[in-house]
Amino acid sequence: MSYTKSALLPVSPDEAFALITDPERLRRWQAVSAYVDLRAGGEYRWTITPGHVAVGTFKEIEQGRRVVFGWGWEGNPELPRDASTVTVTLEPTEGGTRVTLEHEGLTDQQAAMHAEGWDHFFERLERLAATGDAGPDEWAWAPEGLTPVVAAEAALAALQPVLRGLTDADRDKATPCTDFTCHELVEHFTTSLTQLGGMAGTAVATPDQGTLEHRVSTMAAQTIDGWRKVDLSGTMPGPGGREMPAAFLASILPLELALHGWDLAQASGQELRVSDEVVAYLREQAESVVPPGRPNGSFGDEVQPAADASPVDRLAAFAGRRPVEAA
Repeated sequence: MSYTKSALLPVSPDEAFALITDPERLRRWQAVSAYVDLRAGGEYRWTITPGHVAVGTFKEIEQGRRVVFGWGWEGNPELPRDASTVTVTLEPTEGGTRVTLEHEGLTDQQAAMHAEGWDHFFERLERLAATGDAGPDEWAWAPEGLTPVVAAEAALAALQPVLRGLTDADRDKATPCTDFTCHELVEHFTTSLTQLGGMAGTAVATPDQGTLEHRVSTMAAQTIDGWRKVDLSGTMPGPGGREMPAAFLASILPLELALHGWDLAQASGQELRVSDEVVAYLREQAESVVPPGRPNGSFGDEVQPAADASPVDRLAAFAGRRPVEAA
């Protein structure tokens, strides 16, 4: 069984090719994180929505014209890596490029489920190509089965638009973390990602090129993948080598992503949009993560939020943060 989908994009074939293969562009319409080794025999790994990871191998690459790759889902024995095949062809047309996707090797049920998914994401692809912004993905908004890892992916999805909205003019602006300017906070944040990844046994590499969003997203994805491999039911060495519950240590990561996302949004006059469901989970985790003694380097004394504060603003207040305008 196969499924075919086409879209006419108002961009050149080379730009259309980049939209379907470049990690930074993929994160704007199809993926929370994306690893791409774009060559025949190279592998890809895309977190499509929090908790759902597509994996496979590239079979054929024709720059600007055609991509063929195996498709499957991590942890899914019914459709494992490379169990089906996706072929994407690009044809120049007047005013743009026709993108045609064919997904083969599916059962009837799998074809129906993937048709719904490709319809959803092709709509986002068309919106991105036409306007430059596909907007937040509602499928990533309130994932089911929240764990520290899934919550971290949801928090990363919420953080990415804020990172894209930062400009050079924001570098020296104050943040709710009073010790850091916007630029200094990003540097602190990436150091934290490296440390959290190391805690999970992962050496987090810093990309040597690309945008700020690409740098942070890539480092966050490496850190999240490290924690994905950890048995959260056990214990592991924490700061100072002391054995601590792995689930407790893992819970720090989604809070770092969400709270520093809030800090950066406040500093730059943006809004961090996180679903109430994810915020409620993060607040539950924060109850155990935030030290009872306060304050320390990450958490100040709890702040009284405004009466009309949103759930994510209330989470920030619990963590000791004040809105920039009220600081």
